[in-house]
Amino acid sequence: MFNTVRSKQVITIAAMLALVGFLFTREVKGLVKPKEESKPVATSNIPSFSIDEASAIGMASISANLAKDITILESAYKNASGTEQVTQAKQLAQKWDDVEQSTPSAMYLEVVANKEPALPNWLAAGTRFLKAFDNSVDSLVRSSLLQKANTSFTKAMALDSTNLEAKTGLGITIVNGMGAPMQGIMMLREVVEKEPKNLKANMNLGVFAIKSGQFDKAIIRFNTIIKTIKETPDAYFYLGRAYESLGNKTEAIDAYLNSKKLAANPTFSSFIDKKVAELKN
Repeated sequence: MFNTVRSKQVITIAAMLALVGFLFTREVKGLVKPKEESKPVATSNIPSFSIDEASAIGMASISANLAKDITILESAYKNASGTEQVTQAKQLAQKWDDVEQSTPSAMYLEVVANKEPALPNWLAAGTRFLKAFDNSVDSLVRSSLLQKANTSFTKAMALDSTNLEAKTGLGITIVNGMGAPMQGIMMLREVVEKEPKNLKANMNLGVFAIKSGQFDKAIIRFNTIIKTIKETPDAYFYLGRAYESLGNKTEAIDAYLNSKKLAANPTFSSFIDKKVAELKN
């Protein structure tokens, strides 16, 4: 089992950093050596992860009053059975999502999907697990969340192999370590061929281009996203990362500042200001 104290410390830091935690963690992924691909996660070595542990992570980042309310709901869930328990799980998933705690929310959505194995339920669980994976900074928790996301999207694909949301999610999990990266890349490319403006697929193809040292391709990908799909803080951030990697400081600074403007987050703004100052020096 995961160490509860450690989990509380980790999630507290993650909650404080919010957007910075997501973008900065992804930036670190971009610092791997060119052409160095992520090794597949050894699923047999991933520790089990329970709802109680996920709840402990969430509880560390909410107020005492909210924690008390959720504790009451979780107690009712544990004492329920059958359809009543599924109803309680849905309520808890929404409650945790309302307070922006995606890890416990994903765990309850997984319960719902296992009890009611319909395509929308597995898609909801997989999407929430990926969100939790992105927001977590604990390596053990991240591995477990990624595996659960992979399982959810695999089950979604089993129900509808043509579903682009399921294929995108599964491709993302594979690229991040749940298999051979190129297998995931091919899946994401298939999605983009059928749906050129799919934001998730395009973003992850761009991120992988950075991870594999293909910075020119990353620049093309992120510029395409910005010009034809959507201007987002993370698209500009990764664009800046790609330019910076090629030594194009002026373009990198412009991209980082655009990311800062769109994010409108004080902590992230401070982070970007420091990065821009470093580039100017």
